[in-house]
Amino acid sequence: MAEVIKIKQGLDINLKGKAELTYGSCQIPVEFAVKPEDFEGLIPRLAVKPGDHVTVGSEISHDKEFTGLKVCSPVSGEVVAVNRGDRRKLINVEIKSDGKFESAAFGVKNPNSLSADQVAELVFNAGFGAFIRRRPFDVIANPNEKPVKVFISTFDSAPLAADYSFTLKGQEKNLQTGIDALVKMTSAPVYVGLDANKQDSPFKGLSNVTAYEFNGPHPAGNVGVQINQVAPINKGEVVWTVKPEIVAAIGKAFNEGVIDYSRNIALAGSKVNAPCYYKTVYGAKISSMVNGNINADAARIICGNPLTGTKATADSYLGAFDNVISVIPETKEDEMFGWIMPRLNKFSASKTYLSWLFGKKEYDPLYQLTDMYTLFFLRFVKSY
Repeated sequence: MAEVIKIKQGLDINLKGKAELTYGSCQIPVEFAVKPEDFEGLIPRLAVKPGDHVTVGSEISHDKEFTGLKVCSPVSGEVVAVNRGDRRKLINVEIKSDGKFESAAFGVKNPNSLSADQVAELVFNAGFGAFIRRRPFDVIANPNEKPVKVFISTFDSAPLAADYSFTLKGQEKNLQTGIDALVKMTSAPVYVGLDANKQDSPFKGLSNVTAYEFNGPHPAGNVGVQINQVAPINKGEVVWTVKPEIVAAIGKAFNEGVIDYSRNIALAGSKVNAPCYYKTVYGAKISSMVNGNINADAARIICGNPLTGTKATADSYLGAFDNVISVIPETKEDEMFGWIMPRLNKFSASKTYLSWLFGKKEYDPLYQLTDMYTLFFLRFVKSY
C-alpha cells in the first residue's frame, strides 16, 4: 500500500464550471500549429518549409545544440506557413491536416527486450522527448543526460483542471508500457504521485514504480511539490518529470506501433454553457471546441487553468502541455473600496469575508478572489 503524504499548506479555490465527466462532440479541425515557445529551453532549427508533406511524428524542428531533441508534427498533412516575429523569432509552424492522421514508422516493440539506447532513440525520434521536462529549471530534457529519478504526478489540483483518472481510463496497458520504457531508457526509479481521494484510478495498479499518495490542498498535485516531499533534488542531480498522457502515448507507440498526439481536453469555467471533455489533438485550433459552447460576452479564454494558463482567443492553438481550456468572466470594472468592503459573495482564504461560513461554495469568477492572502498565494503558486 502506498504511503500517504499530507500536504498542509496550500489553497483550494472552488470555481464554478467544472467539466462534467462526459465527452462532448466536436469535429477535429484542419488547422493546426506547432509553437516552439511551448517547449521551454529548446532553441528551434526548422526541418520543414511551406509545401512540405508531413505525417504524425514527422520532424518539424530540432534543438540547435542537441539535434536528437525533436519537435514533431501532431497530424498528417501539409505545412502551409512558417510564421516569424521580431528578429525572425519563430512563432509557429501552421499545418493543414488531411484528416488521415498517418503515422511515421515506429513498429510494435517491447521496450524490455531493447537496450536503453534503442528505447531512448525511439522515444526522442518520435518527438516524445520534447514533452519530458527536467528539474531543476523545468525546461525540456537533454537527451544526453541521465536522470537520477523520474517523477509522474497523476493528478492536477489546480482549479478547473482536467481529471486524469477520467481522461486516461482504460489506458492501463499503455501506461504500464510507457513506465517500462522510461525505466529502461533511464535506469532510474520512477515515482508516481497519486491522489489519495481517488479510489478508482487507472494509476493504482501500475508496477515497476514507487507510488505515493498525496492528500491536501493545491498545489498538492504539482510535481515540484511531490518531488520536494518524496526525494528533494540534491546539488548536481537531474530529475525528469513526465505528464501521464505522455506516458500513455509512449506506451501506445510501443504497443500499437503508431505515434499518437491525441488529447482529452476539459472545457471548463462559468462562461461555458455545458462544461465537458473533448477528444482532440495537441496544436488544434480551439475554435472547434469553444465556438457554440461558451457565452462569449465579456469572457476570457485561457489555455490552461486560471492560475497559470495563457490568455487566448477562439483562433488560438492548443498548447503542447495544455489539458484544459478555461473560460471565465472578464471585467475591467473597479469596485468601490476594493477588498475592504464586507461581502458574502467573494472567496477568502483568510476569513476576511463572511463567505467562509458557507463551506465549499463555488465562486464566479476569478476576480472575486480579492483578499490579500489569496492574491499573495496566486502570485507565487506558479513557482512550484
